[in-house]
Formats: sequence, structure tokens, C-alpha cells
Amino acid sequence: MRVLVTGGTGYIGSHTVVKLIEKNHEVVIIDNLCNSKIEVLDAIETITGKRPAFYQADIRDEDALAKIMDEHEFDAIIHFAGLKSVPESVTKPLEYYENNVSGSINLYRQAVKHHIRNLVFSSSATVYGNDFPVPFKEEYGQGTYTNPYGGTKIMNEDILKDLAKANPQMSIIALRYFNPVGAHKSALIGENPNGVPNNLMPYIQKVAIGELEYLNITGNDYPTKDGTGVRDYIHIEDLARGHVHALDYTCKTTGYDVINLGTGVGYSVLEVVKAYEKANGVKINCRYAPRRPGDIAECYADTEKAKRLLGFTTEYSLEDMCRDSYNYVKKSQH
Repeated sequence: MRVLVTGGTGYIGSHTVVKLIEKNHEVVIIDNLCNSKIEVLDAIETITGKRPAFYQADIRDEDALAKIMDEHEFDAIIHFAGLKSVPESVTKPLEYYENNVSGSINLYRQAVKHHIRNLVFSSSATVYGNDFPVPFKEEYGQGTYTNPYGGTKIMNEDILKDLAKANPQMSIIALRYFNPVGAHKSALIGENPNGVPNNLMPYIQKVAIGELEYLNITGNDYPTKDGTGVRDYIHIEDLARGHVHALDYTCKTTGYDVINLGTGVGYSVLEVVKAYEKANGVKINCRYAPRRPGDIAECYADTEKAKRLLGFTTEYSLEDMCRDSYNYVKKSQH
């Protein structure tokens, strides 16, 4: 298949592009490089032996999208492009709605115009909000979102559900995934954001290599096993593979569906820190800080639907995630 991947040089996008190429799909990437680097293309080529076509473009630029789709007859779209920080979305809601909702509408409109039938959307477990007991099941539907980032994912899901109703030939999957961590086994691609990270594993990485002095654990008074937030961490390689499973599934069905991608196991912040120290033989200095706005106590997946519909199960352990994360950040220092 010829697949358009938006946000394809980003963390999740780049790993998915590798998996797609390994499955002999032809990949074209669109990315505005606001949160990724062009050098990722070199890494993808080193890993796979193939360099995907790349356009530096923004999904808010509908003319650019139309031109790219005119040049290629795409069979499918995997849509990652979007701003993704929960705390930043609280302080900059308009930027999040403009990029993640308005930009996505441009993409969907062009998909319909160009008769692209198959679409996989990068949604998030944040759509469950605080309203449901864990593990989160797809049948719960959507909760009351606790931050604008989650709001943009809910809006996209609603738009895609209506789009599938209006275009019965389309096959659309929204993947609600949990916390992607780790890096490719080659240590050539991974996650290493600039500044102080918003997500746990990149934060731990920066402490491990001495770039930051200590890990700020935001909240130790949650109603959890040790007071720290509990999350479902999924290895990025598993998550990327899940997108290929979802793409395959869109070829066998029509309509709209939502599917969780996670391990089904929740780990607390302190458990992740201990696992990281054990896997890599390093010491992670920690201190406690107030809770962040928009965060919830526990979030982990019910994974039965992914097993049943996609034939997807995870392969990597928390130790694998910690080890691959550290290997990547150590290699990227040199």
C-alpha cells in the first residue's frame, strides 16, 4: 500500500514508518518538524535500507496537503501530526485546537476528495478522563476531558465517526493508546525532547545521563499503591507494530471503530524509577512536586479488543522499555 504518514518524523511516527517499510509498504511522510528533526530520515534509511519520501509541510496548510495528495495516489493515511503536551495544552488551548482539530479537518477533507478509503488516527487514553474505573474499556465511550489536549482527541474521534457514517466505503480506526516509551533496538531513533520533558521516561533519561539533576515526581498523594500516578507504559516498538495491525484491519472492514493499544498493566512512577535503575545500573535522584493540572491518578488499558480484532499483543517488558530508552539516550549523546 502507498501510505501517507503525517507527523512521520516524530517519535511514534518514525517507529511506525520503519515497521511499514519492513512490511513492504510505500511510505510518504508529511511533517512540519516543530517537534522532530530531519536527521530522523537518515536513521530510518539506515535501519530499513529505504528512504521514505518527505515533505516539510503543515496540516494547517490545506493547499500543501492537496498538492501532495495530487502527486501520489495514496491508499491509506496514518495520522500522527499534532501537539501532544497535556500541561502545555492547558496554557495554550487555542494553539492545540487550531493545530489538532482545524489541521486534522483539512487532512480529512482532502482524504475524501482524493478517495482515500483507509485511515488510522492517533488518539489517546486521555479521552477516558476521570469518569470510568480502570482498566479502561473501549465500550465506556468518552469521558469528560480534563485538559484541552484530551479535548482535541475527543473532537477528532467524533469527527471521524461522523465522517465514516457519511462515507460508508471508508474504514477508520482510532487507536487510543497509553504511554509509549523506549526506543528502537538499533538505538538510532527514540525520544529525547529539548528542555524539561513533560513525560516520565524522557525525564528519567535526562537525569540518568546527568543532563538534569533530579526527577520531579508531580504528586505523591494520589489514591494509588504508593501515592504516585499509575500509567500503562507500552514499548514504542509494540505500539508501532499495533499501527500496522490496525492498517491491515482497515483493509478487511468498513466503518469506524476505536481500539486501545496498551499492555493492560499499570505501573506507578516509583515502580518505573526502580525498574530503570535496575535495568541500567544507574541512580535516579527524585524529589516530589505538586500535581500537574489535568493529570489523573490511574490509567491503564483493557486490551481484549486489540487481541480479538487486530490479533495484537505486546511483546516487550518494562525492563526492555527502560533498557532501550537508556541505550538510545546514551548513543544520542555522542
